[in-house]
Amino acid sequence: MNHTNVCAAILLTLPLSAPNIEAAAPNDNSADLAFINAVVYTADAQNPTAQAVAARDGVIIAVGDIADIELLMDENTQVIDVKGGLLLPGFIDNHNHVFEAASSAGGDCELAPDLTPSEQLPYLHQCREASQPDQWVIGWGHTIDATLSGAGPTPLQVIDSVFPDRPVVIMEQTSHSMWVNSVALRLAGINSDTPDPQGGKIMRDPKTGALNGVLVDNAGDIIMEQAWNSLRNKFEVSYDGLLNGLAEAARNGVTTIGDGRLYWKRGWYDVWRAVAADGELTARVSLRPWIYPHVPQQEQLDFLNAIYNPDPNGLLIVNQVKMYSDGILINGTAKVLQPYDFTYFPQSPYGLNYLPQAVMQDWLIKLDRLGYGAHIHAIGDGGVRESLNAIAAARQGGSQRRYNMTHLELVDAGDLGRFKTLQVDADFQVGSDYIGAADHSWAEPLIGEERAHRLIPLAEVYASGANVTLSSDWNVNPISPMAAIANAVQLKERGLPNVRAALNAYTINAATALGLEAITGSIRVGKSADIVVLDRNILDAAPQHIRQARVLMTWLRGKEVYAAE
Repeated sequence: MNHTNVCAAILLTLPLSAPNIEAAAPNDNSADLAFINAVVYTADAQNPTAQAVAARDGVIIAVGDIADIELLMDENTQVIDVKGGLLLPGFIDNHNHVFEAASSAGGDCELAPDLTPSEQLPYLHQCREASQPDQWVIGWGHTIDATLSGAGPTPLQVIDSVFPDRPVVIMEQTSHSMWVNSVALRLAGINSDTPDPQGGKIMRDPKTGALNGVLVDNAGDIIMEQAWNSLRNKFEVSYDGLLNGLAEAARNGVTTIGDGRLYWKRGWYDVWRAVAADGELTARVSLRPWIYPHVPQQEQLDFLNAIYNPDPNGLLIVNQVKMYSDGILINGTAKVLQPYDFTYFPQSPYGLNYLPQAVMQDWLIKLDRLGYGAHIHAIGDGGVRESLNAIAAARQGGSQRRYNMTHLELVDAGDLGRFKTLQVDADFQVGSDYIGAADHSWAEPLIGEERAHRLIPLAEVYASGANVTLSSDWNVNPISPMAAIANAVQLKERGLPNVRAALNAYTINAATALGLEAITGSIRVGKSADIVVLDRNILDAAPQHIRQARVLMTWLRGKEVYAAE
């Protein structure tokens, strides 16, 4: 037996198949990998706890007491002594923008979050000094409320004063609006007479109609796509960025990812395929091609049909799409049932649709014929209701696909029970500090105190019996599952009842949402050996101790993909 304790395992011993080691032929029933002396939480309701786990060829073959596992160990078995640490199923992040979250393709022009346009001038000048005259300047970091606050020059006038000669697009922190200059607007064919695209808003002076340099939701996505596709080394930068993102996921114990959005018109699918072909995937990934609100439907269906890959045994799965119902509350673009108290778009007091209900319904029915389910962004109670209505129509038409709805910040009481009834997975992001503190005061000027108090109805949807998942939406929120698990418990009556429920939301529930519950999500015989080891037992820990937990090692299909130093 090749014994390794949890600290020494970080410096993995050479595998016994290495050329300089003579290994005996393995017993037919022997394990090639065993974890012993662990506190095992399996996320398997039939066998929730254990002390040890054995695997062979990347598949779990035994879960039980140490004595049970020792019967399967021989001189070829790599043995990891966990020394009382917590062993869990690999985390499943059902909504993670791993492709772009750690990529330099998003630019290195970084602004401050809380400054007005004029106050951003020092940062903008730094960005100019680092830019190339014949390339787009791409950046991020500001917030829409600060950008639109204060008197003085408009955002367009400010950015044009620094960049009169090269195109600029700067994504604000939620990714739901872009600050652009006149050169960028001209290259995109946008002027004061250009109509708003479906799912987006071109911001203008309410009196004169003049552009102010801020493009909201899909209007901004369209121009960012043009900037991304202009990158000379787009493939290489995207490839490296994806590897960076996957490494960060592994460091945080994430072994399966539900893709937050695949912008396939930016060449992202080709990058994913290359990374998979090169054997560089360190997580199982369910890719979710983006449904473009403004691109002809048949063009998109043809592409989706060509790349469809439902094989759950592979590491790259393509059988769900990503679509948006609405925008976000801070922009006034989340679709609400009652008008906003304040909005930048008084002509649209209920928000907007990327895909109106009838259009989404048509999409779901046609996608069902191709074999696709959907992961649906819905934030306002209007967007939630319309999405549930569209799913109900698809169900009535016979669809049995997996449908997830994500974000779900505002849900009408009358719709809470529909998630279970319609078999819709409910995905929440609660990793940010303000959510853990149940502080939604930011929303009160927009939707009033009563609606703001009802934001993030995690407890209510969970109590309804729906399949609830937790995810990061990285890099909008921290990637660490510990942040969301801690906050879900800290929220008490507004969150999940205990740590085990939160762990299930990040493991077996998320596997179910991805249609992978037979493959991963729990420590169970016959499932993939997707395993994470923590440095402490958090099962009954207080939230502050959960946040401090550290991932020691991450294993995907019986192969170590991360070891702490």
